[in-house]
Amino acid sequence: MSIYYFTFDMVSCDLVRFVDMNNLFEKITNNQKEIEKYKPFDKEILKQLKEYYRISFTYTSNALEGNSLTESETKIVLEDGITIGGKPIRDHQEALGHSEAYDLLYTLVQKNTIDEHYIMELHRLFYYRIDIKNAGTYRKVGVIVTGRDTVFPAPKELPSLMNSFITEINSFKKEIHPVECAALVHSKFVNIHPFIDGNGRCARLLMNLFLFKNNYPITIIPPIKRGEYLDVVYQGNNGDFKPFIHFLAELVYESQKDYVRLLKNLQKK
Repeated sequence: MSIYYFTFDMVSCDLVRFVDMNNLFEKITNNQKEIEKYKPFDKEILKQLKEYYRISFTYTSNALEGNSLTESETKIVLEDGITIGGKPIRDHQEALGHSEAYDLLYTLVQKNTIDEHYIMELHRLFYYRIDIKNAGTYRKVGVIVTGRDTVFPAPKELPSLMNSFITEINSFKKEIHPVECAALVHSKFVNIHPFIDGNGRCARLLMNLFLFKNNYPITIIPPIKRGEYLDVVYQGNNGDFKPFIHFLAELVYESQKDYVRLLKNLQKK
């Protein structure tokens, strides 16, 4: 039986989309089978893929949060260690921090479970250049997101909520599609908002960790989709995760096609 749901324009209440999630997941699964045909990858291809996504993932994830570095500037900062004139120092710190946190994904993908220490370390690596005191520690104050009326948990609730979150994400059953798992990890984490800053970056890192664990390629959220992304991801605050699952599934599908293109180019003799 197929699973369908509708999405609506919130202003006009016009029907925007009629979604068959099973059909989309089937396409994603077929794309994944196509990717598997290229394996095993040799070390040079793995190295090039890792560096390619270091730049694109770091650029897009930071840009979603207002970082002003372009993709080419991000590449210069990370590969050449050069400071871009006229750009805020924090923008450089975010690029360097995200790159370090990205490297940790390649260690965590080998772990059977994800515990609190690993999540704290992802945040610490991203944030210690910016605010060493709050890097890798739960926030002690309330937070708001500009332009949204989302209500986040009080600081005293965070240890218990994060403990439940970690237990849940480690208990996902194989019956749940990997993309759905990744979407739930992302949305649930960002709606807890455990850190004073950097929650979106950590959520996207964790999302990709769960995709990685299932042999899916890195999936980026293009800055041009920022408005739609924020609209659907915070619907999880009200327990409605379907819109974000569909949003992410579409991006995974496109990322897989791009990944196959990269593999074809890398394996040309």
